[in-house]
Amino acid sequence: MVDELLRVENLTKHFPVSRGIVFQKQVAAVKAVDDISFTVNRGETLGVVGESGCGKSTMARCIMRLLDLTSGTLTFEGQNISRLSRNEMRPIRREMMMIFQDPYASLNPRKRVGFIVGEALVVHNTGTDAAIKRRVQELLEVVGLNPEHYNRFPHEFSGGQRQRIGIARALAVNPKLIVCDEPVSALDVSVQAQILNLLKDLQKEFGLTYIFIAHDLNVVRYISDRVMVMYLGKIAEVAGSAELYARPKHPYTGALLSAVPIPDPRLGRARKPIVLEGDVPNPINPPDGCRFHPRCPRFQEGVCDASIPEAVDVGTDHTASCFFPLGHWPMTLEEMQRVDNPTPAS
Repeated sequence: MVDELLRVENLTKHFPVSRGIVFQKQVAAVKAVDDISFTVNRGETLGVVGESGCGKSTMARCIMRLLDLTSGTLTFEGQNISRLSRNEMRPIRREMMMIFQDPYASLNPRKRVGFIVGEALVVHNTGTDAAIKRRVQELLEVVGLNPEHYNRFPHEFSGGQRQRIGIARALAVNPKLIVCDEPVSALDVSVQAQILNLLKDLQKEFGLTYIFIAHDLNVVRYISDRVMVMYLGKIAEVAGSAELYARPKHPYTGALLSAVPIPDPRLGRARKPIVLEGDVPNPINPPDGCRFHPRCPRFQEGVCDASIPEAVDVGTDHTASCFFPLGHWPMTLEEMQRVDNPTPAS
């Protein structure tokens, strides 16, 4: 039996657009996230990918209840947390932590590392000052920093070290779910690899569950068990990592994967890229029907622009919201595995 940790049902978040100076009137709404549903199982990593502005970070902040929901339901460990007050959310926040995207802006430059990492321990009254200090120094050591860094300020660290501080802060109260909002996008490649390996090691050691948001498809493939593709506030496709990268069904997913560099010149030359035309529609006034249809190479008039496609099963634990899903993908699973594990040249 699958142990479900988080269930998201019909999550919607609209930001009002108002006009007027003294008497403001709402004239429209930015539909950042629009009626999405998915589950996160205990101990897994759910990767979330999509272009900038598709609603990934807004969704993450809604899950963390940093933003109030316009509508929808969040169920964490069987408890509905969608409308809990700030005081009612306090014990839940011990179980749900977040690693923010910018390692420079997410740490208070006026506070020392000891305070930043231990603040949650103080808020939740987990022990004496001496016990909290020991716990913070242990966490710094766990994420690969020196316990003597306890009294330093954030400006004394590099970007990768700051992100490690953010990870230590997220681990402080032993959470069950950590939402990682593009935690490696501001780091160079070598530091990205260190942070990703650290996250995987911590997941094995502490039994963590991740929602991992990123732009880099190779990063998401490396760390994720399942991948969810978003486009303009909607879910386009959800599948296991190997299945999605080997057999994408939504045209948008296919276009994203066709842009990923392949470290094999033969496969790279043989692959036909999917070129999308036009720009992402305005989220204030999204297109009718499938939101991807103005840019979709498989668009059929009277179908794609007439109604919103429902998520349908297109494989084992594989769903896609498309009327005309892709057929055979140019790269088979065996080819993908050969790229990941190339045979030595003779």
